[in-house]
Amino acid sequence: MSTGNIANPILAGFQPDASILRVGDDYYIATSTFEWFPGVVIHHSKDLVHWRTLTRALDRMSQLDLLGAPSSGGIWAPALSYDNGTFYLCITDVKARRGVYKDLHNYIVSAPSITGPWSDPVYLNSSGFDHFLFHDTDGRKWLFNMQWDFRKNKKRFAGIVMQEYSEAERKLIGPVHKVTEGTDLGVTEGPMVYKRGGYYYLLLAEGGTGINHAATLMRSRSITGPYEVDPDYPVLTTAGHPEYPLQKAGHGSLVETQNGEWYMVHICSRQLPDGSGLSPLGRETAIQKVVWTEDGWLRLAAGGRLPQLEAPAPDLPPYPFPAEPARDEFGTAELGVHWHTLRVPADDSWLSLTARPGYLRLTGRESLNSWHRQSLVARRIGSFRCSVETCVEFEPECYTQMAGLVLYYDEQDHFYLRISHDETYGKHLAVVTSERGQYDEAEDYVSVEGWGRCYLRAVIDNENTRFSYSADGSDWKSIGPALYTGQLADEYQRKLSFTGAMAGVCVQDLRGTALHADFDYFEYREHETL
Repeated sequence: MSTGNIANPILAGFQPDASILRVGDDYYIATSTFEWFPGVVIHHSKDLVHWRTLTRALDRMSQLDLLGAPSSGGIWAPALSYDNGTFYLCITDVKARRGVYKDLHNYIVSAPSITGPWSDPVYLNSSGFDHFLFHDTDGRKWLFNMQWDFRKNKKRFAGIVMQEYSEAERKLIGPVHKVTEGTDLGVTEGPMVYKRGGYYYLLLAEGGTGINHAATLMRSRSITGPYEVDPDYPVLTTAGHPEYPLQKAGHGSLVETQNGEWYMVHICSRQLPDGSGLSPLGRETAIQKVVWTEDGWLRLAAGGRLPQLEAPAPDLPPYPFPAEPARDEFGTAELGVHWHTLRVPADDSWLSLTARPGYLRLTGRESLNSWHRQSLVARRIGSFRCSVETCVEFEPECYTQMAGLVLYYDEQDHFYLRISHDETYGKHLAVVTSERGQYDEAEDYVSVEGWGRCYLRAVIDNENTRFSYSADGSDWKSIGPALYTGQLADEYQRKLSFTGAMAGVCVQDLRGTALHADFDYFEYREHETL
């Protein structure tokens, strides 16, 4: 049996809004994907210590249409549940998020297995986000979600509402009940519901998803309330402790092990060591052991409210998974489970792993500013010290054709080492950046005329990011300036966005001739020192 500790975060990089579920001896966590396709990453563990990326639930356009979705829109806060042999997944699809209005739609999909096939969505409501389906012991099902109020002089986060869900009718039925307006922490969202000892427990995210984030518990003898607040709320927060290594702690989700131990997974973030308060890795997932008090409230097993950097492992047999290879040789007919595309699924019209076996072929489409049809494939960055590398074959004919290695937060903020062609330098390499939408090029252009292959690399060393290139994969030369990694953070210049830094490859053909590039491999490595 396990006697060690669980190192936090358990899911590194852009993995927010964790919803945890145990079915038998298996544990699953669903995390948000926003504008990235496929939607909703599902992770798997048998011991709460070791985790693997298992599958993605929303993998076709009939389930998820993200064309035109704003950055940090799309899929927010999925919620997993299980009842009577069926898995359920609640999803919010956000179509507009800035300004006073929130255009969003809530759905539920279901499946006989965690790996699918997941159904097409059933529409629920559009009154707010972060919804959760609770399966009561009497067979009734209840949907909880926060309610949004855009009116002047009203609280935008207007409380938590609930309504019964009829599986037979595939819709919500009966009256809408407001069960709480939350506490004075405000920004009440993320409801998760549990039943224990004759109480319905409502676990809420409060304080906003930034540095004041928290997890608050309430309870009621009746599912419709009234709900009393934990007298020593919140259960978890790092508010007021800006020096703490794990920030933004909140948005919890609970699970009970086979042996009666309880754990909470929650959002956290790690900040760059330069004192900027920026977290380019995005919001990550951590885990804490929790215990129930004699009077029926929840507390961190370690005491206090601060999340622990290491949590005691449960009394379960260790179950490690094989290590993921650092290099993807693109030797399969489909992309691996760690890859995402922007807003659209990978299909043969623009992406192929079979046209040239052993290579990823991308056909150039729209620019890195597009909210529609980019040819971009990327994976999460999970460490402040890491390197990414690829090798590309590409023969551009003009400046509107580009391909290369990209470090991407969104269309406003990204770093791009790209191959292109113009009348001055011919075929050449250059570093292109976008800072809050302002385009720039580093002026140390490097001619690569006659090169059949270009090796491209990016190295992230805390706040410094540098690109380099090679003709043979051995002799590397730096290109462009040192770039500030913090630019790829949610909080950069008060950006108020919700994803995290991604590393990948992309191709653009802005004159519409569908020129393609072939990528031989992609390598992602994390380093203790650089």
